[in-house]
Amino acid sequence: MMKSVNDVEFKQYGRVLDVDTTEFVNTMMAKEAIKEGVVYEPSDADLEALPLFKQMQDEVYGGLEVEFGFCSGYNDKLNAVEYHRSSEIDIAATDLVLMLGRQQDIDYTNNTYETKNIQCFFVPAGTAVELYATTLHYAPCKENNEEFRCGVVLPKGTNLPLKVKPVENKGENQLLFAANKWLIGHSESGVDKDGGFIGLVGENTTL
Repeated sequence: MMKSVNDVEFKQYGRVLDVDTTEFVNTMMAKEAIKEGVVYEPSDADLEALPLFKQMQDEVYGGLEVEFGFCSGYNDKLNAVEYHRSSEIDIAATDLVLMLGRQQDIDYTNNTYETKNIQCFFVPAGTAVELYATTLHYAPCKENNEEFRCGVVLPKGTNLPLKVKPVENKGENQLLFAANKWLIGHSESGVDKDGGFIGLVGENTTL
């Protein structure tokens, strides 16, 4: 059953932020449409020129340097889950759906996560949400697989290629996919081709 980020069930995963997203939505909707697939840009000059960027950096992240990018495209499947050592801010420029889980439900004895634990939350256009550091998430979705557009704010450097890889590739280190990004993929996702760890158990959740 689809829930909303305004429902009480969302509180274990994050919170809705009281910020003005009007300029952001206008900026995102003016961008060229994505032709196919999903595109992620960690840092975008147009978004980082907005007053919202400074508000995110000074208020939401308490002065930490951040990056303001976007994730856009076409998606109706879970495919993978990821988490960071920090909150992530997602800002919906279009209506979209977030598939969320909890890091606490990962079985770290074999780095697996059961997809039956995933919950879907509707995010209305113009809504900004904070996803807590322990919230599992991945690319947003949109019903009928229409194009979604979502702003993403994270500490600067997150999701960039790793500068130094762990000495031992075992335990949680097996999930370290990029800077400040731990990932568990589904066998249908293809993330293993890029070095991602396959450990999602169950169906590849689909809208």
